Amino acid sequence: MQNNHVQELEQFLSELQANIPNWELTNTAVSKSNIGWHIEHSLLVLSGIIETTSNSNPKDYHREFNWRRILVFAQNKIPRGKAKAPKIVHPQNNYSIASLEDHIASTKTKLEKLSQLSQDKYFKHPGLGNLNLKQTIKFLGIHTRHHLKIIEDIVKSEE
Repeated sequence: MQNNHVQELEQFLSELQANIPNWELTNTAVSKSNIGWHIEHSLLVLSGIIETTSNSNPKDYHREFNWRRILVFAQNKIPRGKAKAPKIVHPQNNYSIASLEDHIASTKTKLEKLSQLSQDKYFKHPGLGNLNLKQTIKFLGIHTRHHLKIIEDIVKSEE
């Protein structure tokens, strides 16, 4: 099951990559950020969470109740405009087609690591609390899908 979710993340990376030519497109009715921002943000989240999860100490994990996590996971989506990303995953505006392509490549390498992690690894999300490895991978899918939908809506508005 977990490998299916990692394969889904690989597919999402391909979709992000396919949208790189549209990186400068924006539609403020959909998002105040351009497509490049959404791609870079998604890559920063994927890379950062994979790295943090890889370095986590399973002894520090404790299961906890979190109603936001239950809601997000039950709906399998993040409500648009309701959450604010931490500064660490806010892209600087110095990305380009080349830097986005490079970031895609490095994130693909990190995704390979993700499928090799032991099941006791975890990630502490600022709003959803402690996520075990399975939940972490599920969150990465939900988050990336959320931004792909925004990208899709921006592209559609240009047609």
